[in-house]
Amino acid sequence: MSVHKQQDIKKKVTTHQLQEMKKRGEKIAMLTAYDYSMAKIIDGAGVDVILVGDSASNVMAGNETTLPITLDQMIYHATSVVKAVKRALVVVDIPFGHYQGSSGEALRSSIRIMKESGAHAVKLEGGHEVKDSVLRILSAGVPVMGHLGLTPQSIYKFGTYSVRAKEEAEANQLLDDAHLLQECGCFGLVLEKIPAELAKKVAAALTIPVIGIGAGAEVDGQVLVMQDMLGITQEFKPRFLRRYADLHNVITGAVTTYVGDVKRKAFPSKEEGY
Repeated sequence: MSVHKQQDIKKKVTTHQLQEMKKRGEKIAMLTAYDYSMAKIIDGAGVDVILVGDSASNVMAGNETTLPITLDQMIYHATSVVKAVKRALVVVDIPFGHYQGSSGEALRSSIRIMKESGAHAVKLEGGHEVKDSVLRILSAGVPVMGHLGLTPQSIYKFGTYSVRAKEEAEANQLLDDAHLLQECGCFGLVLEKIPAELAKKVAAALTIPVIGIGAGAEVDGQVLVMQDMLGITQEFKPRFLRRYADLHNVITGAVTTYVGDVKRKAFPSKEEGY
């Protein structure tokens, strides 16, 4: 590896650098993290953006949806992640109920996240319906990432986790919302579970980076939930998910062996004592 490349890997990622990456055609790698230990590993492995996602409601707290997680819980997870990170940009989801109804509430929530966790940006779901909140947050100097397509906080509105924007009217609305979020000043956009051709069109039309999850390959980067891509979760099996490890079985095997060693008095050995 060249010295130049080594310096690039160590260089702190900023919103400006993400836009430069898009200009160069360099793909952006984004993953979720919710705790210090895992955030330290994925930051050291070269992930560009770490999302402290409200998916913590599912994979950390065991809830069926993202809706129950609180602002205090999101700040707790974000604080743990930020302590571990040396390079990646840390983006935190504003949880359900803390930006939809009031731009003032959106601003207060964002300021709490930034001040108490030390995170670098916030993310929220929606387009024209959250415009006032986006503008109010940005007015305080807090970077905002948008999120369109399948928006999990609106699951009870949609009634399904199926692909969004397959029909022309919804696709046109999504494109309009993407332009709106860029014009408002968002530094990036996540597109979740939409047709690949539409995602390609959005990415080509915008100057800000577009990160996909279930949105095909012709966007500026990809994001996955860490527990899903590492094979820790087993039930969630969407088409877009590629498992890069099978940690469920690795961990199960390790714990089973540990239990067996304890039961048969094979652990600890004399060498492992004091």
